[in-house]
Amino acid sequence: MPHLAAIGVVTADMASSCRFYALLGVEVGEPPEGEDHFEVTLPSGIRLMWDSVTLIKQIDPDWQPPVGQRLGLAFECGSAAEVDSTHTAVVAAGFGSKNDPWDAFWGQRYAQVVDPDGNVVDLFAWLES
Repeated sequence: MPHLAAIGVVTADMASSCRFYALLGVEVGEPPEGEDHFEVTLPSGIRLMWDSVTLIKQIDPDWQPPVGQRLGLAFECGSAAEVDSTHTAVVAAGFGSKNDPWDAFWGQRYAQVVDPDGNVVDLFAWLES
């Protein structure tokens, strides 16, 4: 039976994208200069991969950047305060915010940040009852 082994991000700027995900706790390191593919293995065993637009267009010459959010990535934080501080750190590093932290009606401290390629990434922590 197939199993999820990797999640891929198509990026126009490998270094900026890796720097963004490092701010979210992914142990990225430095991607090799000039490489079109880079990946790290997460503690869960799933690989997070980055592919350049150039590489994707070699694989699929008709590829176009998607319009709208097609896949969600969510990073769980240890507390509401960590959602706030992570959001602040990402924005202070020059990346975008879609939604500032707020206490969502479904019981989470919740925020959304935007990676360099326009992908919206959720930050959340369960609120104490």
